[in-house]
Amino acid sequence: MSPRRTDTGGRVDRLKTIRFTFDGVPYTGHAGDTLASALLAKGVTLLGRSFKYHRPRGLLTAGVEEPNALVTVLKGEVREPNIPATMVEIHDGLVAISQNRFPSLAWDINAVNQLGGKILSAGFYYKTFMGPVFGPLKGTRFWMFCEHFIRRAAGLGSAGSAKDPARYERMNAFCDVLVVGSGPAGLMAAKAAADQGARVMLADLEPRFGGSANWSDETIDGAPAADWARRTVAQLEGRDNVRLLPRTTVWGYYDNNTLAALERVSDHKEQPAKGEPRHRYWAIRAKSVVLATGAFERPLVFPGNDRPGVMLAQAAERYANEFGVLPGERIALFTNNDSAYRVAVALKKAGAAVVAIADIRPELSPEMRKLAAEAEAEIFAGHAVVATEGGKALSGLHADCLLMSGGWSPTIHLASQAGAKAEWNAARQAFLPPKPTQKWIGAGAFTGSFSTTEAIAEGRAAGLAAAGGQSTPAVLPVVEAVPGDPDPAPVFEIRAKGKSFVDFQHDVTAEDVRLAHREGFVSVEHLKRYTTLGMATDQGKSSNVPGLAIMAEALGKPIPEVGTTRFRPPFAPVSIGSLAAERFGDLKPERLTPMHDWHLAHGATMYSAGLWYRPMIYGHAGETIEQAYVREAKATRESAGIVDVSTLGKIAVQGPDAAAFLDRVYTNMFSMLAVGKARYGLMLREDGLAFDDGTTWRLGEQDFLMTTTTANAGKVMQHLEYFLDVIWPELKVHVTSVTDEWAGAAIGGPKARQILAACVTGTAVDNAALPFMGIVNGEVAGVPVMICRLSFSGEMAFEVYCGAGHGTHVWEALVQAGEPFGLVTYGLEALGTMRIEKGHVTGAEIDGRTTARDLHLDWMLSKKKPFIGSAMMDREGLIASDRLELVGLISLDNRPLNGGAHIVEELDEANPHGSIGHITACCYSPALGKHIALALVKGGKARQGTRAHVSDPLRNRFGPVEIVSNHFFDPDGSRMHG
Repeated sequence: MSPRRTDTGGRVDRLKTIRFTFDGVPYTGHAGDTLASALLAKGVTLLGRSFKYHRPRGLLTAGVEEPNALVTVLKGEVREPNIPATMVEIHDGLVAISQNRFPSLAWDINAVNQLGGKILSAGFYYKTFMGPVFGPLKGTRFWMFCEHFIRRAAGLGSAGSAKDPARYERMNAFCDVLVVGSGPAGLMAAKAAADQGARVMLADLEPRFGGSANWSDETIDGAPAADWARRTVAQLEGRDNVRLLPRTTVWGYYDNNTLAALERVSDHKEQPAKGEPRHRYWAIRAKSVVLATGAFERPLVFPGNDRPGVMLAQAAERYANEFGVLPGERIALFTNNDSAYRVAVALKKAGAAVVAIADIRPELSPEMRKLAAEAEAEIFAGHAVVATEGGKALSGLHADCLLMSGGWSPTIHLASQAGAKAEWNAARQAFLPPKPTQKWIGAGAFTGSFSTTEAIAEGRAAGLAAAGGQSTPAVLPVVEAVPGDPDPAPVFEIRAKGKSFVDFQHDVTAEDVRLAHREGFVSVEHLKRYTTLGMATDQGKSSNVPGLAIMAEALGKPIPEVGTTRFRPPFAPVSIGSLAAERFGDLKPERLTPMHDWHLAHGATMYSAGLWYRPMIYGHAGETIEQAYVREAKATRESAGIVDVSTLGKIAVQGPDAAAFLDRVYTNMFSMLAVGKARYGLMLREDGLAFDDGTTWRLGEQDFLMTTTTANAGKVMQHLEYFLDVIWPELKVHVTSVTDEWAGAAIGGPKARQILAACVTGTAVDNAALPFMGIVNGEVAGVPVMICRLSFSGEMAFEVYCGAGHGTHVWEALVQAGEPFGLVTYGLEALGTMRIEKGHVTGAEIDGRTTARDLHLDWMLSKKKPFIGSAMMDREGLIASDRLELVGLISLDNRPLNGGAHIVEELDEANPHGSIGHITACCYSPALGKHIALALVKGGKARQGTRAHVSDPLRNRFGPVEIVSNHFFDPDGSRMHG
């Protein structure tokens, strides 16, 4: 056996040896060990260096709250930094390295920072580097000089740049009851809820269910607590209505009882099983939640409390009882509460020599004195530890391990995230959970009930309540436990000479907290940011309350008046890969229309249009992009063309006040629109500038289908929801995004009606049945479709919509029906060409700076009603005569024009200046046989029929243009309305 591994006891499998390396040194451990327990078993006490002072640090805890022993785990070229060694399960081949040291953990050159003293106190970055003058380095110049070196020194572990080959998964789950935490309270809650027939999920961040039962040395129903926990888990495993999630951290509590969790599926394996992900992200929607998340033990603040060998008492108990590892051979304890005495007895049973217990309290109960005698420990009542000695290990106190216990802080993070402010309990000297604002129930140490008997009773009651059952008398498991009062003495700090650490990871000392007070940072939020207290990877799990207590003392106020910061997700660090899940590696989602595969199979060149992938062209062999779109646009105008318009935003607007709402949203009237008709509409922002345009169809008296531009679909939805939720909550309207529910195809051209007539059944499509802006319902190839006659190209055109699942089927039927008529498929390049020829505006012209008048859409501004933006649209600056207005341009030198190029009155290639506007969109027009463009030009309407010049020095394009109407093609609409 290794120096600190006990011969018996613990939950590890001593028959299975596991080999791993730490900082290149080979070690062995056993199945069930964490990296922390395996190294501690080998006598390794130095595991890290602190952030700022690079002080040597060892283990403080045994769980997720560990601030000191952070390591980087290597898997090939992939490195994951800042993982607590307490949360790394060892496996054969594990490679871990220490962090924040150079050249080695034992000899770190940056440890010289410990000599910095007050120079490196809180806020030293600001005070040291923002103001001094060193020769030419004045003020912020000195900061800019130092910044490079500061950034190189910042952080703990370093992230890798190699591509992560691991798989990640995302799961959505629904349950009646989610139980978070699997200690005695959580197990009882899960069992009680499951017995009621509820669908139960039980999640715990540890690999073993049972929580404190795995190391408490208590008995439940006459058996070791760990055995009772195993039996209870086995009962739950056999239930069809229970899902068990070990190694799963529930890290976020959001609205409507939606919780986020991370399951570590294969981190503990040398190789994942086939198809097995590394992490699985769970989005859990629960009717009720039971929070049985336990409590964290707090350290005491005194000089030298951060040395390797100084550890929390409960962590030492866990190492001894769960892992069979002694934290030291000669152990002393320092406490302000009774729980340390239970630890002393447990360590004595495990084989350690407990030499002393220093207790701040002058009066001790007979029970505690009896326990101390059982542990053969000398009691120093009314005493405190004021210093420790040693470098890379504790050597003072004539002990190699000092355990401290400063009371307990319930793990209320999820409850805080769910809403409301934590409540201070003077007896427990801790913040207890707030009153629920969502459907959760607390149990066990989470509520401040620290005995296992209370936890079991509260767990059962919580499980019954969460499942909707009635609380009835029942015979509960009988617990035999060491007695003890859970209330600590209200002492958090022992003031003496030397550095006393509050936040171990960020090197925040008690004096830093007092310095923040002296410099005016008295708000808990300001204290946090100025000192960085609680901003490390452990998020202040052990340092929060001691820091607040020291600030309260400095202010002369009680702790509840000082308050506490609200906890935010995530509870523990979450891998970015798990958040991306199956989309890992993508910078943004790829949205594909229902006909995407058909487009690829038929030669489409795809490109990104916002978040969507759409066909650019359907090129023939040897064609350039320009040749392809010219062919497609020309054929559409001569016969017919079809384009995929599934990406248009589609929003269902429904309810008794839907028409009135649309009158307020759009600049023109919609309440008078007849059922079965569509209308083109324009929206303004509140400041009077153009926001979006599109058509809205009236499908029923209270049922409208709004279409938006592809790019603005999400923004328009937010716009509508904001006004319904905040400005007009009295309106009875419901808006639903249905963009993905509909597949759409637009057929335009002289023969478009003939093509529809050849394949549409159940309705006529002639002019009488389907006039301009009319809507009919019919079928194509047996699929129900909705058809609206409207045009974006200037041709007679029809938009055909069907359910997204039938999109390809209907598309193929339309294409087949159009073959005898010369129908072509066309992409966005041809679509853009035809819209420029027609003079329609898109996002290039509705760019957040233009008004309806600038775009010649003032005919849509109703004078009969107010609407969003109507109060601001007539401001002086928005009606000025020299505003940029929409015009058309024709290249007079027969050369292509470029988007973004400036328009000038006088050409000066050597010194380009005098811009009067810019090009928004351009193309070669097959209808005109010329290069044309749309542009925004000062006083543009008055300039029609004049000449100007294009000035594009970046692309060396200069030349004459004629300014004309933006309606190049079919200005009277005869083709569209024919």
